[in-house]
Amino acid sequence: MSTTKTDAAEVMSSAPADDTGTGEGPGGPQLGPVGWLRWLWRQLTSMRVALVLLFLLSLAAVPGSLVPQEGSDPVKVQDFVDRHETLGPLYEKIGMFHVYSSTWFSAVYILLFVSLIGCIVPRTWQFVGVLRARPPAAPRRLERMPAHARWSTDAPADEVL
Repeated sequence: MSTTKTDAAEVMSSAPADDTGTGEGPGGPQLGPVGWLRWLWRQLTSMRVALVLLFLLSLAAVPGSLVPQEGSDPVKVQDFVDRHETLGPLYEKIGMFHVYSSTWFSAVYILLFVSLIGCIVPRTWQFVGVLRARPPAAPRRLERMPAHARWSTDAPADEVL
């Protein structure tokens, strides 16, 4: 039984296999809309993403501290725009003069809230279950514990206490 050159080339090839109609792509099964939503939710509710969003929120708050804000001091904002002909209109366009009410800042903190709620709520039910559980039994042989000490006296209890 001999193989042709094309068969040998296909066997030795490192190219991805053709789609056989099983719904699996090169990296595994392909996701439908529900699968993508589930993947997005799992990513958003991971603790790592919550920490990244918290870091992004802190970075996004820096321009609100360094650049004058319209809500707190419109005179300084106008002075900044007058002194910086190129930066003034650019900052106005991207919302640097009203950082805390801008859409990009709101998007970061709303994503952070959703992420934290998604992280905390499932863990809360686990925590409540642990709180309702019976406490573990005390050890029977305390002398095995590293901080165990025994003390006895012949004095009456009123003197000792």
